[in-house]
Formats: sequence, C-alpha cells, structure tokens
Amino acid sequence: MKNILVTGGAGFIGSNFVHYILDKYSSYNLFVFDKLTYAGNLDNLSEVQDNPRYVFVNGDIADRETVNEVVITHQIDTIVNFAAESHVDRSILSPDAFIQTDIVGTHVLLDAARDHKLERLHQVSTDEVYGSIVEGRFKEGDVFEPNSPYAASKAGAELLVRAYHETYGLNTVVTRGSNTFGPYQYPEKIAPLFITNAIDNESLPLYGDGLQVRDWLYVTDHCSGIDVALHQGAPGGVYNLGGGNERTNIEVTELILKYVDKSRDLIVSVEDRPGHDQRYALDSSLLMSLGWSPSKTFEEALESTVKWYQDNERWWRPIKDGEFKEYYLKQYGNRLQSRL
Repeated sequence: MKNILVTGGAGFIGSNFVHYILDKYSSYNLFVFDKLTYAGNLDNLSEVQDNPRYVFVNGDIADRETVNEVVITHQIDTIVNFAAESHVDRSILSPDAFIQTDIVGTHVLLDAARDHKLERLHQVSTDEVYGSIVEGRFKEGDVFEPNSPYAASKAGAELLVRAYHETYGLNTVVTRGSNTFGPYQYPEKIAPLFITNAIDNESLPLYGDGLQVRDWLYVTDHCSGIDVALHQGAPGGVYNLGGGNERTNIEVTELILKYVDKSRDLIVSVEDRPGHDQRYALDSSLLMSLGWSPSKTFEEALESTVKWYQDNERWWRPIKDGEFKEYYLKQYGNRLQSRL
C-alpha cells in the first residue's frame, strides 16, 4: 500500500487528482490535507467520502506541528503538494496569504519530508513562474521572471524544493502546469466565471483587448501528467505540463458563448489588470518523452466543461451567492454594472 498526503486536495486540481488516483490505483491510500479556505470545498470530494482508502484532515500546511502529526500518524511516504493561494487578482489585492501558504507552507512540507525520510515530494507549480514569452515556448531550464505576487510566491516555493534536493538529497519532482480548466473550478477564474455568468445572462468582464494568449490544459490531463511525473520523473526533475492549446482570451470567451448558446453582446471589455502577462507557452516534450500526452482536444474539453457547469448548478450557485459575490463586486464593481 502507498500512503499519499495530498495537500490542497479539496481544491480544484487537487480534488480532481484524488478522483483520478483512487480510480486508477487500487492499492493507494489518499490522505487529503486542506485548510478549507474559500476555494477548498468538501463537496468536491463527496463522491469519494465513503471510500475506505480516502481520509480527510482539516489543516494548514504552514502549521508544522499538525503536518508532522499527520505524516507520523498515517505513515505517509509521499507528498503531492497542491496547496496554494492561486488567483493572480487576489495576489494583487493581498499578497500576504500567498507568501505564507505558497512559500512558508512549502518549507514546512519539505522539512517534514526530510525529517521523516519520505520517498518523494511532488511540487505542483505553474507556468507563470517564467513570466511572459513573445514567441517560442518555455523550456524547463529557462530563467524565472514572475510578474505577479502569485507567480513570485510559486517561484520561491520551487527554489526551496530545488535547494532541498541539492542540499539534502530529498527526492523531489516538480511539474509546471499551464492554464487548467474543468469541473470543480472556483468561479474566480475565467472559464468557470464566464460559463456561469453566461448561463445567468450576466456580463463577461474581459480584461483589455482579450488578446492575451494562454496554453489551455484540461484538468484530467493535468492529473495524468502529474501521475506520470510522480512515478517516472527523475529525482530533482522538473517537467513542463502544457496542453499545447494556445488560445487568446477572446477566442475562449467566444467559444464559451457558442457552447452556452448566448450572444456575444454579453462581453464587456474592462480595464486590464496590472502586470498582466501577454503570452504563456510551454514545451512539454520532456514529460511527453516519459509517455504522457493530452487525451482531449481543447474544443472537446471546453464543451464538456460547459456541460458540467450546466448540469451542476447546485455546486456553483451557493458559491456565487456567497463569499464570491463580495469579491466579484470588489474586483469588477467599478468597471461594469453588475447584475448580481
């Protein structure tokens, strides 16, 4: 049996990873460790709550005592760290939480992995550590140039992971994922925000000219990429994990409207956010050399995602009527007339 601590496992990618791993590996026990901040949601894990190989623990990765207790009590041998503050806009409004969770929390996990001689720690990172690229694709050895407090906090966490591998010989691996979308994504991000707004005939607040380019990755493909790197990645290895689906934000927005069958008139251009990266693009050939490849086209994955939100209003409606409403009004209230 393998005992994996999945930190941030009640969040978007983390919860999808839990579903994926429990389905694929019948001999793995998963211990989900999550602080349950605004984006952590136990409803994401309701389908596995009765699975005997799943255990939930409420906790903060920056809490050293609790982390060590969980590692010892449950005989953890592997950590997969999804836990992070992850929304760029929120990092601009309040960077403190990002530094505390993304950097300090990662440090605590690294110490626990080292002290208890764990088999491996997998750090889930982001393509945003590289900054923006005009042409070509980022490779794993390219320099970090983060342009937001969020990206900088993830870059700092990665440097700690590297240092623990180089200095202490800790068996680590890092994946840098591109723009991920799919079921259970908190509606602050562009795909779920625009899908749910369109369902409600609300305005879609598109930053600037909408020509920013992102490499889009379906969440199940993100999980399968992490799986490959976790099991086959070299000690200390770093792997880009991109979908190979470069689209402008306006293209994504128009596709969402097509799949929801709503008018383009819902699009409202709003003032761009500070430090907005123009283009992300990843060279994922290193991970592909280990046998990974995306399973869905972008269009298939986006249409499937739209359908999930249409069919699961009971999941996102309470979120948008709750804490999210205050954040949305603060972020966009002075830019457009909201009908929330």
